[in-house]
Amino acid sequence: MDATTENVTLARREEDSNTPGHPEELRVALDARFGSGGLSATARCTPAGLVAIGVMVSGILLSVSAIILAARRHQGSHPS
Repeated sequence: MDATTENVTLARREEDSNTPGHPEELRVALDARFGSGGLSATARCTPAGLVAIGVMVSGILLSVSAIILAARRHQGSHPS
């Protein structure tokens, strides 16, 4: 990583840490280096956001299970 990229990364981190957020905001940062490349990611979420994500994932999983069950029933009623 050259000096310019390093300065941009540090500037972004400082900018993120100075950004006012929700009082209960959860933050996470990930810096992974492998070979000649790497990955840098940050995420911010509130507890209410985590609950909303959980409700959406539960709804998706329940819907998928209902579709699979309906497909199996339909497949069994029409023998080939």
